[in-house]
Amino acid sequence: MVQILQFVLPDQTFDADATAALIAAYDKAIKELHDRGQPELVCEVIAKRIIAATAAGERDPGRLCEVGLAGLQTTH
Repeated sequence: MVQILQFVLPDQTFDADATAALIAAYDKAIKELHDRGQPELVCEVIAKRIIAATAAGERDPGRLCEVGLAGLQTTH
């Protein structure tokens, strides 16, 4: 599985709480894809959305997950 931290840009820094929130949100989002072998590009899009929302100040993992999955079909 792709790890979200590899998508954090060198000039982006997050405190421990923000880092924990984005990791939790990403893990939840990937699980909600129901392990359908998503291409790395899909995982990267989810990660970048979550990172951007975290950088904008969001810290709730549930809301971050929703941001990451916005527009993607997660049920079947």
